[in-house]
Amino acid sequence: MAGARSQVNKPHKTRFASKASRHSHKIDKVRSGKPAGSHRAAVKGARAARLQHSKAIRDQKRAALLKEKRSSNGSSSAPRVIVLCGLSSSANVGPLAEDLLIFAAGGDEKLTSNTVASPAYKLRTTVLQAPYGDLTSCMELAKVADLLAFVVSANSLYNSDSGNPIDEFGSQCLSVLRAVGLPSTAVFIRDLPSDTKSKQELKKAAVSFLSPELPEDCRFYAAETKDDLHMFMRLFKEQHLSSPHWRNQRPYVMSEEACIKPGDSMGLCTLLVSGYLRAHNLSVNQLVHVSGAGDFQLGQIDILKDPCPVSGRKNSDVMDSDDNQIQIIDTFVPDPLNQEPLLVENIPDPLAGEQTWPTEAEMEEAYESNKQRKVVKRKLPRGTSEYQAAWIVDDTDDEGDDSENDNPDGAGMVIDEKDHSEHDSDSSDIDAVSHFTEKFDQETIGGSEMGDDENLTKEQIEEDIKRIKESNADDEEFPDEVETPLDVPARKRFAKYRGLKSFRTSSWDPKESLPPEYARIFAFDKFTRTQKHVLAKRAELDEESSKDCARIGSYVMLHVKNVPTDVASKLCHPSRRLPVVVSGLLEHESKISVLHFSIKKHDSYEAPIRSKEPLIFNVGFRQFTARPLFSSDNINCNKHKMERFLHHGRFSIASVYAPISFPPVPLIVLKNIDGQQPVIAAVGTLKSVDPDQIILKKIVLTGYPQRVSKLKAMVRYMFHHPEDVRWFKPVELWTKHGKRGRIKETVGTHGSMKCIFNSSVQQHDTVCMSLFKRAFPKWPAQFYHQI
Repeated sequence: MAGARSQVNKPHKTRFASKASRHSHKIDKVRSGKPAGSHRAAVKGARAARLQHSKAIRDQKRAALLKEKRSSNGSSSAPRVIVLCGLSSSANVGPLAEDLLIFAAGGDEKLTSNTVASPAYKLRTTVLQAPYGDLTSCMELAKVADLLAFVVSANSLYNSDSGNPIDEFGSQCLSVLRAVGLPSTAVFIRDLPSDTKSKQELKKAAVSFLSPELPEDCRFYAAETKDDLHMFMRLFKEQHLSSPHWRNQRPYVMSEEACIKPGDSMGLCTLLVSGYLRAHNLSVNQLVHVSGAGDFQLGQIDILKDPCPVSGRKNSDVMDSDDNQIQIIDTFVPDPLNQEPLLVENIPDPLAGEQTWPTEAEMEEAYESNKQRKVVKRKLPRGTSEYQAAWIVDDTDDEGDDSENDNPDGAGMVIDEKDHSEHDSDSSDIDAVSHFTEKFDQETIGGSEMGDDENLTKEQIEEDIKRIKESNADDEEFPDEVETPLDVPARKRFAKYRGLKSFRTSSWDPKESLPPEYARIFAFDKFTRTQKHVLAKRAELDEESSKDCARIGSYVMLHVKNVPTDVASKLCHPSRRLPVVVSGLLEHESKISVLHFSIKKHDSYEAPIRSKEPLIFNVGFRQFTARPLFSSDNINCNKHKMERFLHHGRFSIASVYAPISFPPVPLIVLKNIDGQQPVIAAVGTLKSVDPDQIILKKIVLTGYPQRVSKLKAMVRYMFHHPEDVRWFKPVELWTKHGKRGRIKETVGTHGSMKCIFNSSVQQHDTVCMSLFKRAFPKWPAQFYHQI
């Protein structure tokens, strides 16, 4: 027992306390300005503020979700679009589409439209069929689908050789639709046996085959009996449908009816498109794009009575009405002051490049600068006047290096030496061997031993060059090599090219030597800021109830004016199986600029794709012809190297003249083949809109050492004229074995030259010179091809 011997500790150890804490009891808490428990109250208040802020965020998300659900499932929402796409030739889509429409309508009579209203499910549905084998039609229908339903046949699991329900066209269609952007997806399994056990086994097999190819939230349905269709419709009504982001940025109308109204001008007409407005509100002052036709202005928007109400009589569809008359509820007419003009190309000013007379301020500034310039005193003969002294040339460069002596004309290629810190080591190595110059002049074979080259004919020189090229033909690491022509001087043939000290850091003016097409395009000061401003204006249009704006979900008739009659007749032709899609354009999206796409060659396309080759670009709802210029994607550099071909297995940048679009937008590239349907060639996405992006075409001139003496070499066949050697003397040389050097002087009359390198050069090495010029895409003859 411890008892009285137990240790007793002091209640307070003031020895370790601070002076302020020891005297805190002497200070009046009221006079100190800190009420009791102030810190605790502050902590409690901050926690309450955080809880209130998180609750406000939850309420906003809940309200947005409820609004979206009401807009998609309510009676005022547009019908949900189901697109049936067969993944094999054995999948029969037609009977399934008819069964879905009849079951949704609740009757057995023959329907005259693809849109029906179901009072039992309180839902309106549009069912479309994607034709098997037509990749373009499948892609266009997938762009407007709310639910993309793939149809497979259970017979293909055990009847086909591979046992795969997806054939070659089905796999290609899946890859293209994934690139476009998949909406909500589902799979209908047909031709299942009546036996329950076999039915479940085949369904599991189909799920195991298709699950890796489809999104994780994809649902699988049996589609044989009415009970199966009832289960699908019940779940489809409650399903939250997702759609691609690029489609949610723009309002669009998928046509239920389309007709032509003759116009006042010859060859032009008004295209009348009736359908439900989706995604966003549409202003009558806004420009629209008709898929496959181009960009146009709206002449009028009519709000019509809904021909297919959910609360209407049973078994009604869009073509059933009591009086078969169009009932117009409201009409919107554009305001000439607020309507966006249809501006496609910029009108160039022919006098924009003229030199103007300097202003008085510029002349005064030049006078002051000349006045402050330091006067250099020179020794002049006695009696020389000021006028005579102005004609006397200073001989200050006589003692400089011999680079000017080699070029008496004073002309030569200018090389950009800005930011050459990366090559300081190479330059120092070259300067370190400058003392070998005199010895090099003695050791290198002079003009007397160049007699062999002097006596060669043009055919012999070409044969010699061909022999050397063939010996190095297996080297594929230098695809930019070009041959210097014999009949044209290199300084004229490559006059537009220049040398760069460093491809990454050397400067290049983006406004220098622009082609005439650049006077027709538009550019943004800050593209990202413009995009935010445009999207903010579209959000304001959705929130406010304007007098010239059609609301989302309403049944409208769009009067698209000044459409070419031949194009409109093809869009409205009865044999056309695709609906006409009219999408609203954001601000500036009708104007032409330089668009840059991140692009990759499709795995199914084997033929080569050259730069500036005419291709069909599908960008969102748009489809136009372009002639892209391919280049590499350099992340840490403002210059991009041009590529002559689009290579397999890696992404490149495709630059085109095209109408402006705001990213993100998917890209599908099609290639026309004579007498066949267009085939998929590449896929990608829009990266930026920037006319100032610099794309450089690189060429490599090659020469071969004839005489080698340690760090020195005599190189031939890079040039064929001594004047060309002097012209390209400032450009740096390099070899395929990693050496760097420069041109010393020309030798003989056939373009041979003496060169100095930073290390020993071997006889079998190849001497190269890199030259660059800026490249631009090609303007297409016609943006929108005929349908």
